[in-house]
Amino acid sequence: MLEANYTLENVKHVVLYEVAKRAFEGRMEEIEATLPYEMAPGPKANFRCCVYKEREILKERIRLAQGKDPAPYRPRPGIVQILRAACEGCPITRFSVTDNCQRCMSKKCQQACRFGAISMQRERAYIDADKCKECGRCAEACPYHAIADLMRPCKRSCPVDAISTGEDGIVNIDYEKCIQCGNCIKNCPFGAISEKSFMVDVIKLIRAGIPVHAMVAPAVEGQFGKEITMGSLADACKELGFASMIEVALGGDMVADSEAKEWAEAYEKGEKKTTSCCPAFVNMIHKHFPELIGNISTTVSPMQAVSRLLKQQDPAAVTVFVGPCVAKKNEVLFSHSIEGGNADYALTFDELQAMFEAKGVVLKAKANDFQQGSVYGKRFGNAGGVTKAVLRAFEEQGVKADVTVKGCNGALECKNALLLMKLGKLPADFIEGMVCVGGCVNGPGSVKWEAEAKRDRDTLIGGADSRGIQENIAEQEADRVPMHR
Repeated sequence: MLEANYTLENVKHVVLYEVAKRAFEGRMEEIEATLPYEMAPGPKANFRCCVYKEREILKERIRLAQGKDPAPYRPRPGIVQILRAACEGCPITRFSVTDNCQRCMSKKCQQACRFGAISMQRERAYIDADKCKECGRCAEACPYHAIADLMRPCKRSCPVDAISTGEDGIVNIDYEKCIQCGNCIKNCPFGAISEKSFMVDVIKLIRAGIPVHAMVAPAVEGQFGKEITMGSLADACKELGFASMIEVALGGDMVADSEAKEWAEAYEKGEKKTTSCCPAFVNMIHKHFPELIGNISTTVSPMQAVSRLLKQQDPAAVTVFVGPCVAKKNEVLFSHSIEGGNADYALTFDELQAMFEAKGVVLKAKANDFQQGSVYGKRFGNAGGVTKAVLRAFEEQGVKADVTVKGCNGALECKNALLLMKLGKLPADFIEGMVCVGGCVNGPGSVKWEAEAKRDRDTLIGGADSRGIQENIAEQEADRVPMHR
């Protein structure tokens, strides 16, 4: 049952937990019909106008947690989805005159408007929504800052202008533009945008006794506390039913080693390249800068590298990436059929936590003695981490190349750098693109936000094995895995 003091994160977690619990128990029949009533029994509503609306929103969330479209009558492509029942409360008109308006005689707002949308009423200025073009000149001109910019948070956060508002006031996603980064999920205060989950599919495979391997992203350290080491997570994943757990930081080492060779070759030819690790960044290039597709590194992502390693060792293995990234689900969904060896499924950290709780698995503190990736591989999830790892690989390979790299921290920097590359004006040799500000460690599927997890993560990584990339790859015998698309 939901409680009135729950936040949006609490509600989302409870839904994931309840769905995971029933999946482990094999009680998925009529879950959409019964669970909303168990969670919101009524008659009093906790969050919305009425208990009926709450139940409809819960039903849509329960469908997403099963990997289904939130509204069966409105199927939509892509991982990121709109919960129509939850989308409400945002003003349709972007600019609004507030009580700060003094109805001053200078009428600077009116003079700044080129479309005749502003008139002076008895008490304040008035903006005609039918004439307003949302240019923002009136807000800039007002000396009292009395005109508020009320752009919907989801639309404001979208780096590729993929979100629009329909005539019914409900937002729509243009999947031809959407890069599946999940920024809108993080920023919608009503939780009206969320993503499909592979959680139930993974649980069914585990219950069937199929060897399912968890591949945890480098950003995992610090997500569950400073005493929860990789060894703690490995034990918990086995208790949950996974055949094994492997660090994707190892894949980061493999990628750094391969990418260093590719960068060195490109540098000699005078070619400019971009990284290929961030799937949202790769989506941005494919959808918004198609001229630069040939500039994307052909080295696979760390997730794909580890998946190929596991499938090479056991062709029957089912591989599941676990990280903070929503775009990884999209990468799995749309590249598995055309790129052999990619992960079969992807989960977020909050989904893994829900699975732990549903199965009664308690994370226990353990010595930091389970280390499969180097420190450089572990830093792949940080903005700038890929560049540092590749430059370290240069040193270990004895490569002498005075390369310059444009590190892009966030979607806006990515767009600016790609535009310069498109125009032939990028001064750097390479681009490292991270769509999430701060890197994967600030992804939308995190248990803790980056600021909370940073201290614990730095403590854990600081005590990790400091072996080099080459030494780590040799120890893992991973250099025989095909690393290019």
